[in-house]
Amino acid sequence: MTENPGIHALPITVEYGGRSITITPAIVETDRGLVLLDVGPEGAVDSLATHLTSLGYELTDIWLVVLTHHDGDHAGGLAGLLERVDAVVATHRDEAPYVSGEREPIKGDGDRYPPVDVDLELADGVRIPTLGGPMDVIATPGHAPGHVSLYFPESNLLIAGDALVADGDEPLDGPKPHFTPDMDRATESVGALAALEIDHTLCYHGGYVDRGTERIREIYEQRRE
Repeated sequence: MTENPGIHALPITVEYGGRSITITPAIVETDRGLVLLDVGPEGAVDSLATHLTSLGYELTDIWLVVLTHHDGDHAGGLAGLLERVDAVVATHRDEAPYVSGEREPIKGDGDRYPPVDVDLELADGVRIPTLGGPMDVIATPGHAPGHVSLYFPESNLLIAGDALVADGDEPLDGPKPHFTPDMDRATESVGALAALEIDHTLCYHGGYVDRGTERIREIYEQRRE
């Protein structure tokens, strides 16, 4: 992602749910330090630290963690990270109860990750200043009740979380129905993303793809049929 200075994808391979998966958290540079977008499951922190070292940073440079949603492959490693880092935790207000332990994860099997307090509850339209330009919080519910994506309007980059995926037959596709409790809302969220000016997309599952608004609009039209 060299065309997006200050924004770094951190692809890592981890064990989750009894299998090996590749996930893509991201780091965004700000004047205050680093913003981490999603953590990964339990056991992912060492891999994140290795990535940061290669970029000239340390874990302790992270001052803010933004969770796109509460699923274990995104938030399970948060408690382990906070044992090593004093960071603010932010997620959408509809995700906060699942992260903090007030509610059990929707897709959990009873063996949840350690709960963590949420310091900052996000809402659609919140803007966070970064060295990669303003980062806008876009509410994209469906895959999870308060799922958010992050949009950088100055570089037309979308960090999609699980609102879109790039690890299937298509270079960019909509959320996976098997893991998406509310497909109707998820489809409408794809439609909301299609209204943005996007040239490239970073998916948590599948990584960076040089596709944007045109393909997202196609996905929306296909899914609403």
